[in-house]
Amino acid sequence: MNKKFEDYHLELLDKYGLLDHQDVCEIKSFKSGETIFSQGTEYKYIMIVVSGKAKVCTSAPSGKDLVLAYYLSSGLIGDVELMSNTSYATASVITLSPFECIVVPFINDHDSIFKNITFMTTLAKGLSENLINSSHNYTSNALYSGEQRLCAYILQGSYKDYFFDNLTDVAATIGVSYRHLLRLLNKLCEDNVLKREKRKFLILNKDQLKKRSSEAEYFKKNI
Repeated sequence: MNKKFEDYHLELLDKYGLLDHQDVCEIKSFKSGETIFSQGTEYKYIMIVVSGKAKVCTSAPSGKDLVLAYYLSSGLIGDVELMSNTSYATASVITLSPFECIVVPFINDHDSIFKNITFMTTLAKGLSENLINSSHNYTSNALYSGEQRLCAYILQGSYKDYFFDNLTDVAATIGVSYRHLLRLLNKLCEDNVLKREKRKFLILNKDQLKKRSSEAEYFKKNI
């Protein structure tokens, strides 16, 4: 049974100028840790994020997943595929919390969605923000220590003060060994910055996490 559209769903569609697409849209919900779609699968729709957090990652030849420099807690999924006229997913999207989105299908490059100025302007803004974030994270990996990169990663990937992710992927993304990642996490727990709770970590001291991160200067300016 399809979930009923509430006022906040309609407000999101209106924000993107897509109220006229409501009849073909569908609301989808995912549990934490679910794969929304995998890299290489057929893909012919846009998703508008309603709530929750997810990571976008691409598979390396070794088969490991590497976070593609940004997280999703708002905005669009599938914008790259739409604008590049690609019929398959160029990356995988995995939820880090309960996640809800509005699925907006499109047919081809003659779809009316391409003539929608409001939608295209908002989409272009989101793409540019993701490009800036990707460039910033690439620089961060080159210039900062493992602890600084890990703290920044946790801050970006946390949801409601909890950090939950595949630690093998985390190690590969920030460029450290799995063993070294465990040492860094244990040190943060010993210093009462984090608290381990089974497969996730509770952030006990966000200010200290910010100070130790590669984003320290950013947080000083934006707190």
